[in-house]
Amino acid sequence: MKAAVIQFKASTNKETNLKKIISYIEKAASKDATLCAFPEFMMFYTNSTQTPKQLAILSETINGHFVKTIAKTAKENHIQVVGSFYEKSRKKDRVYDTSFVIDKSGKIISTYRKIHLYDALGFKESDKMASGSKIAKPVKTTIGKVGMMICYDLRFPEMSRSLAAAGSEVLIAPSAWVKGNMKEEHWLTINKTRAIENGCYVIAPDQVGNIYCGRSLVVDPYGKILLDMKKKQGIGYTNIDLKKVKQTRKVLPLLKNRRTDVYPTLKA
Repeated sequence: MKAAVIQFKASTNKETNLKKIISYIEKAASKDATLCAFPEFMMFYTNSTQTPKQLAILSETINGHFVKTIAKTAKENHIQVVGSFYEKSRKKDRVYDTSFVIDKSGKIISTYRKIHLYDALGFKESDKMASGSKIAKPVKTTIGKVGMMICYDLRFPEMSRSLAAAGSEVLIAPSAWVKGNMKEEHWLTINKTRAIENGCYVIAPDQVGNIYCGRSLVVDPYGKILLDMKKKQGIGYTNIDLKKVKQTRKVLPLLKNRRTDVYPTLKA
């Protein structure tokens, strides 16, 4: 099955970005992609001067205009969409960084609130965001069972392993990977490692421009990079073959060979 990966530079204007997103969905569907995946913070770019209160005011619910418009476009074009948005929370001046999966009928079949906030390397997302409290169960799509992660989550192998053990064949991680010393090397290495150690595909759409490095990736279950979008805005396409997941997990049975009976015996 063909998957489309969208890499673009989000502006600070929600409606401008939404028009771009609609156009990308329509184009991906016209090229026979069955699913298209967008980067983190696709709703709008939040610069350092934007206050937590300003961000909270601009955020929406899952039933708000932003996601509803994307769902309508998915239905009209008979394509699945994975994306993200700033979701309102009950905490004052805090939002959730939430991803969603929409099926071909326009129904939201999964949501996930980012659990690992990027409080590292000089950034502190917790100043503006609230963290989620649970990992979303893998959900069936045309490209396989999908497990959802978001950006910084990739640095925590426990999460991808939990999703793989729960049946994920594809991990999708909408990202906005910040530029910096060794950051692209980290990005490439981590995405390849998550694919190899779990014998699954990893699809990681990334923001490009502003403070972000681009390099949206698709990695196969054996660690081969199938797509690297470098610094280009636009759509990349790749075929997802679930036979590769089964074959890789057969010859390199890492999930099967785990010793979950022994690991808990180690005490700090």
